[in-house]
Amino acid sequence: MAHLLTRRALLTAGAGVAGAGVIGGLTARQLSRAEPDPSGPDVPAGDARLIRIASNARGREVDFWTAVPEGYGDGRGLPVCLVLHGASATPRDFGRLGLARFLTDAVRRGAPPFVLAGATGPRNSWHPSGTDDPQRMVREEVPTWCARRGFDSSRLAVWGWSTGGSGALLLAEAYPGWLRAVAAFSPAVRPGDAVFAGAGKLRGTPVGLWCGRQDNFLKDVRALTRALPERPVRAEWTDGRHNFGYWNTVIPDAFALLGGALTPPRAG
Repeated sequence: MAHLLTRRALLTAGAGVAGAGVIGGLTARQLSRAEPDPSGPDVPAGDARLIRIASNARGREVDFWTAVPEGYGDGRGLPVCLVLHGASATPRDFGRLGLARFLTDAVRRGAPPFVLAGATGPRNSWHPSGTDDPQRMVREEVPTWCARRGFDSSRLAVWGWSTGGSGALLLAEAYPGWLRAVAAFSPAVRPGDAVFAGAGKLRGTPVGLWCGRQDNFLKDVRALTRALPERPVRAEWTDGRHNFGYWNTVIPDAFALLGGALTPPRAG
């Protein structure tokens, strides 16, 4: 594997911590700082920003959101977890969902610090479609935008939920070995689909899967665990449905896992 963290160490890390500017040659217009989070843990959000930026890969402007844990300034030098949303939200919703607060809370509980970064993708699928290529946006453009902010784009993981969860798995399959880890909440998968067909390409990439027992995707997500070439570093099924009522309960576990995966430097 390209990184030094062992699968055992990943398991241990997760268990132990319940205006205008130019970015990457593209013009970005500052929309706003993220609104105060009404949900999430009772801790402060760090530096959270939402901008509007042109994506050549998608052929349109997209929202680009970033969050740094409280106490880490502008996040310079921190690794990045890419965020792929599902149909239920876009980056404009990440503030009200409390994602920046969850990040601060995870770090205060002991997770190594990292940055969250997500851009607007399609509502129903992260597959390329015609001239709209959200995968290329995440693979090429988002890391460039992050690097222009001073984040460490050489250390990347991905997290997504619902269609964003299946999109995260597809991204890791499309670029084997590029990501330190994949965390997928209730991924919208079906046996025989592209995620299952490409599962073999996930060998060497730590995968964490979470799904609620009352979620209609549970049977298929459990089937995916059996189709993976290696056992997932996390496969958790607890009470919950296909919504943030459930996903919020497992964010701390996932963020601990992701922080641990992003921490070690790359080998030699």
